Amino acid sequence: MKNNRELGVVVYGATGYTGKLVAEYLNNQYGADGDVSWAMAGRSIDKLEAVRDELGISSKVPLIVTDAGDPASVRAMVERAAVVLTTVGPYQLYGSDLVAACAEAGTDYVDLCGEPNWMEEMINTHADAAKASGARIVFSCGFDSIPFDLGVLFLQEEAQKSFGSPLSRVRGRVCGMSGVWSGGTLASFRATMAAAAENPELVASLMNPFALTPGFTGAEQPSGMKPMYDEVMESWVAPFMMATINTKNIHRSNMLMNHRYGKDFVYDEMFVTGPGDEGEAMAKAVAGDKSMSTDTTQPGEGPTKEQRESGFYDVLFVGHTADGKSLRARVTGDMDPGYGSTSKIIAESAICLLKNPETVAGGIWTPAPAMGSLLVDRLKRNAGLTFELEQA
Repeated sequence: MKNNRELGVVVYGATGYTGKLVAEYLNNQYGADGDVSWAMAGRSIDKLEAVRDELGISSKVPLIVTDAGDPASVRAMVERAAVVLTTVGPYQLYGSDLVAACAEAGTDYVDLCGEPNWMEEMINTHADAAKASGARIVFSCGFDSIPFDLGVLFLQEEAQKSFGSPLSRVRGRVCGMSGVWSGGTLASFRATMAAAAENPELVASLMNPFALTPGFTGAEQPSGMKPMYDEVMESWVAPFMMATINTKNIHRSNMLMNHRYGKDFVYDEMFVTGPGDEGEAMAKAVAGDKSMSTDTTQPGEGPTKEQRESGFYDVLFVGHTADGKSLRARVTGDMDPGYGSTSKIIAESAICLLKNPETVAGGIWTPAPAMGSLLVDRLKRNAGLTFELEQA
């Protein structure tokens, strides 16, 4: 049983840019002597020791040498842990053996994956093994897709309380955001684009909002790929770069929760740029942004501490029932989305699974059905997120 494992959470990739932030957060929040046992894993013992010393982490926190290219070392790490938290991406290059090992060993797993082509492959390949072993595999436990997946869940649960019915149409609208790319995010984006260039069938999958709901295709969805004037928001809106992964995860959540939002549920995500000519011009500028393709930041590089701490995000969810009733909720984060906030979110996701071993059966899950309101509460309490209803 994973409850009896030697270690609670293993941070795999602890010497990388995001992994260090996760280790720092766990150390500050839970220490080395609390009720959460955790360890740091990576390819080099020297680098692990250097990071542990740099962050002032106690020598009581174990260090584990593991290399994605050595499946035996991956299995050995997985068998010691109740939960593996991995920041080692691109996952399509370095994550497949780890998912296979966790699914086989019954070890819970969280990552920061925004690579839907790889996620689809993992679902098809390892879902049955995870169900058999009891492993709860949860992808996308960072800014993509937790504020969005749990934001929709929060709004839908409030709609059930208020109206006794789900919201058949929800708009996710990013009202403000400040942050910069890290090299790891850019590497994942480029790996996905390279894979799509080699296999044209992947392009159709990347564009399909139901790519992660095998056997189910719901109602036609807005494309979200062009600037438009949003009558509900009374503002221009532009394509949002995380929408292609978030929409897929939210539709998968709905399916895994037996279509709690309805089989005809419609969801899209866009970035709010404002009203009038200025808003229109900004929407077109956002739509034409190619910075992810041209940025030269390398893996291991990312925003400064000051940039992380001055960052934020503000997401509004606007929902309507089939008979026209409406409800709004807002989710905010207190640091830059990709790193400051993400490192706290994934750490709390791992702790949530560790402390709540019976949330769901084994399988490949999304955050909302796997952790739901338990994780919402943890994020509000510990990680600087808010989830609040708003007056329309």
